[in-house]
Amino acid sequence: MVDESGLMLRQLMRQARQRIAKGGSVIRTSVSTFMEFIGNNPNAFRLLLRERSGTSAAFRAAVAREIQHFIAELADYLELENHMPRAFTEAQAEAMVTIVFSAGAEALDVGVEQRRQLEERLVLQLRMIFERGLLLVSP
Repeated sequence: MVDESGLMLRQLMRQARQRIAKGGSVIRTSVSTFMEFIGNNPNAFRLLLRERSGTSAAFRAAVAREIQHFIAELADYLELENHMPRAFTEAQAEAMVTIVFSAGAEALDVGVEQRRQLEERLVLQLRMIFERGLLLVSP
């Protein structure tokens, strides 16, 4: 079930990248897509959160693999689009995925207006990580 939940979310994020290719903000589209997933599949995301620190080593490993998939795919994208060193994009992607998952946990238990505010704050936080990252690697 962990693998299925992670796969559902990864497929949705790939669809977001296709929407981005047609125009639009990478960060905003990704955050919006992620929040849609949580709104439409709260139990699937709860499963990922719960099993991330659960008692089963196999489930913890499965969730860790899913998170690593997200980090690797985002690092690939950042490396390709921004021509940054791989070690740097992996660190940046890890920070972004960690913040997104944390915000996702919060989004499960708030109302519509609070979720909208959370989404705006998340977009700002991700932009800060992204833009500061560009400054760190520019000559």
